[in-house]
Amino acid sequence: MRTLIAKYADREDFFVAEANVAEAADYIADLAREKNLDEEVCTNALLSLMRVVQMVEDTVLESARDKALARIRDADDWPALALGLQLECAIWTEDKDFFGTGIATWTSRTVVRYMNS
Repeated sequence: MRTLIAKYADREDFFVAEANVAEAADYIADLAREKNLDEEVCTNALLSLMRVVQMVEDTVLESARDKALARIRDADDWPALALGLQLECAIWTEDKDFFGTGIATWTSRTVVRYMNS
């Protein structure tokens, strides 16, 4: 994902909810251990990604919170859905919990296909 975003950042804008950045940061140690990677390298990868991805504060998303919670199966995912609702844009995810929420979802494969067209 990081490679794709870096490759296409000059053509498209990418956004992420503040809560999702925090979740990724919390997950880094587990991911590094699970994949036998250096935790510092993983942390630096996230930091480099955040140089091109625009973070939207959760307070900005509050107005869409109830609507997002009503549509999503996993309540922890409401910030990403609220962001998609507010920006009226697709969500890049492999998480099937976003299916049927009324917002288009794109997998990495779909993003690549779109960017190469």
